[in-house]
Amino acid sequence: MIRIGCSGWNYRHWRGRFYPEKLPVKRWFAFYAEHFDTVEINNSFYRLPKPPTVEAWRDQAPPGFCYAVKANRYLTQALKLTHCQEPMERMVAAFHHFGPTLGPILYQLPPTLALNLDRLESFLVLQPRDIVPVFEFRHPSWYADSVYQLLDRHGASFCVHDMPGSVSPRLATGPAAYVRFHGGQGKYWGRYPEAQLRDWADWMKEQARQRRTVWAYFNNDINADAIEDARTLRAMIG
Repeated sequence: MIRIGCSGWNYRHWRGRFYPEKLPVKRWFAFYAEHFDTVEINNSFYRLPKPPTVEAWRDQAPPGFCYAVKANRYLTQALKLTHCQEPMERMVAAFHHFGPTLGPILYQLPPTLALNLDRLESFLVLQPRDIVPVFEFRHPSWYADSVYQLLDRHGASFCVHDMPGSVSPRLATGPAAYVRFHGGQGKYWGRYPEAQLRDWADWMKEQARQRRTVWAYFNNDINADAIEDARTLRAMIG
């Protein structure tokens, strides 16, 4: 299965570029879900959502729609993966209210956190068995075979991304392949060339043939470039 969408849907500057001018904001998600079967929720990174909020997200999703959810930054940015058992349990309890609409959990590590295998492994053992954890590393020291092998052993996946300053290698670990496109020409802006997207489409189809679920999200929201690139890549995947 290959799912392609955007990193969020509630962008005011998409009015007129994607959302019809007169469409009420409260109907934006339904309009988005007519075009894509997944979205990445990012505001959970800044504030842990309460169960009623999660249930509202769950209930608005059409059949077959899935959310990828960004883990709260308290775990990754403040605690830096240490002493996380209680806050992890609290976060997962909230996320379980997504029910069948929940996809992977994305952990975005800070660029100041360098390679520490012991710290990563102690965090991996806390992960719930029923949710795929995905790790987006922002310090290049994490791009090492020892990290990929550790993720594989714990059923965790690697996030491929192109954030300037910490561009990752293209690879997959665990049960899923996960890609974040942060901008074709700069941070959060610019279209991706069709040849580049076609190359990604071939890679994603190969990951699917290897029985991995593929999740891909466009974060280049400026000028609604994410919408156009996601549509293009979906068409290439077929």
